[in-house]
Amino acid sequence: MPRVRKGAARTQKRKRILRQARGYYGSRSKHYYKARDAVIRSGVYAYRDRRNRKRDMRGLWITRITAACRMRGTRYSLFMNGLKLSGVVLNRKMLSQIAIDNPKLFDRLVEMAVKASTAMPAKT
Repeated sequence: MPRVRKGAARTQKRKRILRQARGYYGSRSKHYYKARDAVIRSGVYAYRDRRNRKRDMRGLWITRITAACRMRGTRYSLFMNGLKLSGVVLNRKMLSQIAIDNPKLFDRLVEMAVKASTAMPAKT
């Protein structure tokens, strides 16, 4: 049985890794073994940070809503609880956009939320 060499497959594999490592610094973009490690590590970071980006965006929206609420004399927690009690179903992304783009509408939302939270009976 003849011996099979990996010629074409090996070359394609190396070219794929080096193509992915293009733009990396120094030997990470030139040498296969260093490039392979760098590509694997970058893939791990990319996977992790696709999830972290969602977390960061939510934090940004909450910060914006908090700032808008403080300008109107209420707190974020009271505002969100009041919205829930009054039956307003808007996510934090939309609320932060409204706070930036349409302040009058946000004023009305704050009024509704404050009214709903103060109408709530006190816990005994």
